[in-house]
Amino acid sequence: MSDNSAPHQPAPNRSRLFITLAVAGVAVAIAAWTYLGNAAGAKECPVQAEAAATIDSAAKGELAALMGTGEGRGYKTMAFKDATGKDVSIADFSGKALLVNFWASWCVPCRAEMPALDAIATKYNSDAFMVLPINLDIGEGGLEKAKGFLDENQFKNLPLYADSSFAAFERLKREAVAVGLPVTLVLDENGCELAVLQGPAEWHTPDGEAVVEALVGLKS
Repeated sequence: MSDNSAPHQPAPNRSRLFITLAVAGVAVAIAAWTYLGNAAGAKECPVQAEAAATIDSAAKGELAALMGTGEGRGYKTMAFKDATGKDVSIADFSGKALLVNFWASWCVPCRAEMPALDAIATKYNSDAFMVLPINLDIGEGGLEKAKGFLDENQFKNLPLYADSSFAAFERLKREAVAVGLPVTLVLDENGCELAVLQGPAEWHTPDGEAVVEALVGLKS
């Protein structure tokens, strides 16, 4: 008599199944750890939607490209150097709202923007506010080029701070805050980001002054 039963299917290899599940579990754990780690790093500050909206609503006309953020990014630990080579960070300016402007002497839009930033600094720099320029000329002679540009134009209130390592700007690119120069961060007195401007702007206008006054007004 012929055997019409279905052919016997071998049982799955349990060891292989367990290994596959274990590898998948490890992958999920690593992904979760990476996500949580990045999220924690990106949330150095509380979310400040209302403050960001205040800046955003003031950003009109010449400052229309300024975008309110307030998503929790903080920059207290962002490090650079002063004109003497001393290490400083955003934390050293705690208590002041900041316009942190990243620029380079080879960047034509940066150079064009500097007179307006100097005028804003001259009018508004105080115990409550500061325009903080950070130069990104890298390589041999970079710092001298930056100093030469500032001296040549006799800016009264744009001191020389520099990050020749480019690490500060690399962080901005890594966190998708900036892609090119110039870029300006609007920070509160705790070094927390409220807005970002990618590209140059004519700050020494009623539009630019409205943004600065809105920022300073948040401290009142």
